[in-house]
Amino acid sequence: MRRLLLASALAGVAGIMGVTTDAATPERYVVQLDTSKGAIVIEVVRSWSPHGADRFYELVTSGYYDNTRFFRVVANRWAQFGINGDPAVASAWRTRTIPDDPRVQSNVRGMVAFAFAVPNGRSTQVYIALTDLSATQDDQGFVPFGRIIEGMDAADRLNAEYGENSGGGIRAGRQQPLFDVPGGGNIYLDREFPRLDRITKARVIR
Repeated sequence: MRRLLLASALAGVAGIMGVTTDAATPERYVVQLDTSKGAIVIEVVRSWSPHGADRFYELVTSGYYDNTRFFRVVANRWAQFGINGDPAVASAWRTRTIPDDPRVQSNVRGMVAFAFAVPNGRSTQVYIALTDLSATQDDQGFVPFGRIIEGMDAADRLNAEYGENSGGGIRAGRQQPLFDVPGGGNIYLDREFPRLDRITKARVIR
């Protein structure tokens, strides 16, 4: 059984990684998230967070964020996404962490940063600051790598009715069902929290 699960995970990662590019990450690039509330457009600035910008580029160009859910939305605070809907793929990426970057920008409204629980623990999960979070997030080491340049109104409209219950943060210990094989990921979220908003497609547009 373990061999089958490992094979499934590796196959999933291979599929997700099949469209990646060997090109270096641009110093600036723009990503559009096509969501159930409309387009959200993020400008990424590599000098703000080199490791973060590189990882986000890798994940977007590999299709990792396609058909995923905004599993943690707290009104007027943050909207978090970044766990692949296939739990085997999500689990395979879970420990593929990147080194911390020093913070250059503050976590003000509209900034986008990786979530993490421990030092050097950033992997795939990202949040959008729906308000000025600098008073709490800056000193904790959350490092913005980009900012919303279009579609902040769409981010504000993301469904927050489930709050922390549909996934919580990495530190809250409520995310395991999103990684469980079988029956986790999108299957779990769509059954238990059917009105979560979603990303249908994430793509680099310039």
